[in-house]
Amino acid sequence: MKFDLHCHTKEGSLDSKVSVTEYINKFRMLGFDGFMIADHNSYKGCRTWDKIKNDPHYADFTIIRGIEYDTKDAGHVLIIMPDDLYLPVLKVRGMRLKKLIRLVHTFGGILGLAHPFGATGSSAMGFRNMNIDLVRRLDFIETFNTCEFPDSNRLAAELAEKYNMVTFAGSDSHVPEYIGMACTEIDADITCNNDLIKAVRHRLPITAGGQERGVTKKAKRKEHWIGVLGFKIYNRGLGKLKCPYRKYHHRKLPMRSPLKFHG
Repeated sequence: MKFDLHCHTKEGSLDSKVSVTEYINKFRMLGFDGFMIADHNSYKGCRTWDKIKNDPHYADFTIIRGIEYDTKDAGHVLIIMPDDLYLPVLKVRGMRLKKLIRLVHTFGGILGLAHPFGATGSSAMGFRNMNIDLVRRLDFIETFNTCEFPDSNRLAAELAEKYNMVTFAGSDSHVPEYIGMACTEIDADITCNNDLIKAVRHRLPITAGGQERGVTKKAKRKEHWIGVLGFKIYNRGLGKLKCPYRKYHHRKLPMRSPLKFHG
């Protein structure tokens, strides 16, 4: 089965121009079996899908409900929780990777680094205090990202090989032009989050690849020191505005599910 495991929706990410239904129509045209919603610290795109998922028109298409979480010390991390389980605390950015790993695994989910060698302000290897030993406790690594440079993807693939990790590919699409430029092929029948979680844990055959978008002015600006500083200010500032007491919320994380857990 063919999936794009990193897409941002207009409903859930401020910087995306593509709706959930537009993704579905385009991916179907391209012969994909599904894609993963991975909005920034938000489940709004996933909830949009929840409202239409029972429409017979979408019966043969799989959407994985994920999230791209902004950690304090390891950049962006892709998270996939069991079916119908949304953790409200994942909307509060700024948790440390070690605590995030414990939280996600406690509730039966999986997680992995997104574009680990990508833009300094949002990628794990750009953080000086990133604990490399924590990579062993992750479940996968995104080794191909359409919006990254070839060297970044190559280094990510080498990291995954070093730690014998499962590999994902995602277009990181925010605009229609990049849809379908990344493909994760999975030798399993994936119809829901639980199926993907099992495939990763059982280490079923998964291959990741695609085509980079090429060098853009926006990508160059992200790597400039002004761009890195600007992202940190935006990322931390937005987190403070959205949840001024986020440290308190993180310390008080519940260790039991707020929703009924199946499977």
